[in-house]
This record gives sequence, C-alpha cells and structure tokens, in this order.
Amino acid sequence: MKMTPADQDRIARAVAKAEANTAGEIYCVLAPKASDYRETPLAWAAGLALLLPAGALLAGFEPSLLTRLFGGWTVSHAATADQTVLSALTIYVSLQIAIFVLTALVVSIGPVRRWLTPSGLRAERVRRAALDQFLSHGLHLTQDRTGVMIFAALAERRAEVIADEGIYKAAPKAVWDEVAALLVAGLEEGAVTDGFVAAITRSGEILAQYVPPRTDNPNELSDRLVMLGGEG
Repeated sequence: MKMTPADQDRIARAVAKAEANTAGEIYCVLAPKASDYRETPLAWAAGLALLLPAGALLAGFEPSLLTRLFGGWTVSHAATADQTVLSALTIYVSLQIAIFVLTALVVSIGPVRRWLTPSGLRAERVRRAALDQFLSHGLHLTQDRTGVMIFAALAERRAEVIADEGIYKAAPKAVWDEVAALLVAGLEEGAVTDGFVAAITRSGEILAQYVPPRTDNPNELSDRLVMLGGEG
C-alpha cells in the first residue's frame, strides 16, 4: 500500500502531539506482511496427500478400481496377483504425488496461503516481526526505557503494541490492547492512516497519565512512519 506524503505528515504530527505531554517515545512501523508462511503449502500438501487416498479406501473405495480406472488393468488381465497389487500401489502413489503438487500450487497463492495458516501462527509471526523491529530500531535504548512501538501488518490485518519495561512498570499492560484494537479497526476498514492516528492519540493519553514529561525531554526517535518493503 502506498502512503502519500500527506498521510506520512499526518502521522508524524500525531506522534509529535502525543509526545508533547509525556517522556515516552512513540514509534510507528507498517509492514506489508509479517511472514511468507512458506511451511503452510507444504503442510497442507503433505496432509491431503496422505489423508485423501487413505480416506477414500476407508470409505469403501476398492483398490482394484484404481487399476481399472487409471491403469487399464482387471483381475482377468493380470498375469499374477502380484502384478495387480504392484499396479494399484503405483497408481496410489501417483495419486498422492498429484494431490501433493496440486495442493501445494493452490495453497502457494498468497491470500489462500494466509487464509489457511492457523490464526495462532499468524498472531505469533506478527508478534515476532514486531519484536524484531522494536530491537532493530533501538527502542530498548531510549532514556528510562520508555519507548512504545505501534506495529501493523497489512496482509494479516493485525497490530502489535510493544512497550519497553519503563512503560510496563508504570502503565498496565491491558491498556495497550485498546491501542492495538484502534489500529486493527483502521486496517479492516482500509483506513490505515486513520487507524494509526487513533492508536497514536490513545497512546499519548496513556503515556501522559503514566509517564509524565521530564524537565529534559528530547525527541529520541523519529516521528515519521517507517514503511517496510522499500516504501516510505
């Protein structure tokens, strides 16, 4: 998603305004996605390749039909019972390979892959991506450990708010769920900038209550939204 200069400026102004009444530092990051979920196509392909043929057999599908349907064999045509069994097994394995390849191709499509990825795994990947960004941008190095990162993953439509230990000691962890919910609401409506501004504004209110400004209150982190994936 493209963010216009006006969107960027609006978010930066919201951060500056929110930080005016607190010693906390707010940092915003927008990622196109949190993960590629490359294991999802393989997991679905392997599972269906194993289960579908076996399930058909358990449901009453006769193994001999495999030879008649796909191999042109019948019991009367088979020289020996071993040849019939070998032909059926060969076709069975071929079916498994075909199911594996077809499923992997279908599930490799981005939206399908994300939809079939378990919700818990998607949440964990967004959380991990947010933590990586928190550390890589040095939010844990702010004076008094008062950095707060607001992270959004567009493809997953999920948000994470990570506050450093100086914030957690002062403000209850539950209040940051409100911030994340405001951002998610914006993501789901396609109003990403509005979501960030609402989340930033609420963060500023929380920080002003629990982390008042110091006499020396430098702006330690950039106010501008960081866009991953080469944009921004």
